[in-house]
Amino acid sequence: MSKQLSKELRDWMLEYVADTMRPAQTAQIVGRINTAVIELVPELADHELQRDLAASTEAQLQAIMFGFTDDLGDVTLPPEAHGLARSIARRGLDLRVLLQIYRVGQQAAIDYLTEVIEARQLDPAFERALLLWFFERTAAWFATSVETLSDTFSRERERGFRDAFTRRSETIRALLAGDHIDVDRASLHLDYRLSRTHLAFALWDTEAETGYSGDAIGTLERVAGRIAAAAGTTRLLTAPSGARGLWGWLGVEAPLDSSALTNREAVGASRSVQVAFGNAGAGLDGFRSSHREALAARRIVETSGRHDWLTRYSDVEIASLVGADNTAMRTLVARELAGITGRDAHAARLRDTLAAYLGNHRSPEAAARHLGVHKNTVRYRMQRIEELLGHNIDSRRVQLEIALACVAAYGESVLP
Repeated sequence: MSKQLSKELRDWMLEYVADTMRPAQTAQIVGRINTAVIELVPELADHELQRDLAASTEAQLQAIMFGFTDDLGDVTLPPEAHGLARSIARRGLDLRVLLQIYRVGQQAAIDYLTEVIEARQLDPAFERALLLWFFERTAAWFATSVETLSDTFSRERERGFRDAFTRRSETIRALLAGDHIDVDRASLHLDYRLSRTHLAFALWDTEAETGYSGDAIGTLERVAGRIAAAAGTTRLLTAPSGARGLWGWLGVEAPLDSSALTNREAVGASRSVQVAFGNAGAGLDGFRSSHREALAARRIVETSGRHDWLTRYSDVEIASLVGADNTAMRTLVARELAGITGRDAHAARLRDTLAAYLGNHRSPEAAARHLGVHKNTVRYRMQRIEELLGHNIDSRRVQLEIALACVAAYGESVLP
């Protein structure tokens, strides 16, 4: 086939690209490619890297679609693709991981394109020409991508070697993975004493979904520094977790009064920045457990779509544990809150009243103060709630508290 697209092929391509760029269709293709990559590249089990993968895949799909209508077929990689390569390098992972991502992604893309073309039942000669053109163009795209991004990966890795960034990342990765490691030597490498009590946090910028900014990590580092200052400590360890994410640990000597951290503006964080804290934990075990809890709290924030600046694992622990089995959690919520699971304001008011009542030791007076209503209003609502539930509240108090905790953490998405 000539390098210039025939009119027939161009017309078909324009129609195909227009169909593919519909949001629902784009999401389906991106999801299919990402699922294939995550299944075959175990290093991407981490949620933060999966976010960077999703941003890269979507941006590259758009660029490829544009290239399909361009006779020149120039390959210009989007910033998100470079962001994923840098994230892999920052994690101390091998170049092999990046190459495997593109091998699997290329095959998934070709499989999808083949299915689409064969489903159209085109003229056999035209179908062969179209498949050949697709294979040539996608092969060229992925070959150039791998070459370009290998350079991006190498430059990021070299920069890490120059400033000891990689050694710190690899040390943190080994600690979190439970590898046998000399704690005293690791403390020296990190300039952070691991034998102390730690309070871990995950800090991220939600604008990661719309693009990549090379300065994002620097901005988050500055916010992390102000978080440490607000917490009254200079003992801080951080490591980038992705293109727009940061892991952090605060060294604390006493229970932390986190009230100073509840104000987003006090630490200079923009509206798109969020933070999730684990519980404080001592020594190496505490370093790991507090980190796991911070990531679990972050997952709840992202799953629920919450926009809170700060989330504590201690506030969402029950919902996190129950939510490990999403189907079971939804079943529990539907069963225990049957009668008050509506998404309207009235049902929400009843759930809030029940939560306040149970959370204040079943005291109508205390619940009324919490809600800012008269105690008789609480009594009336509680009577109505028991009628709707069909049983006395005390008979299933624990189950109700768990179900309400799930709704509070995940929002209306868990309601039937």
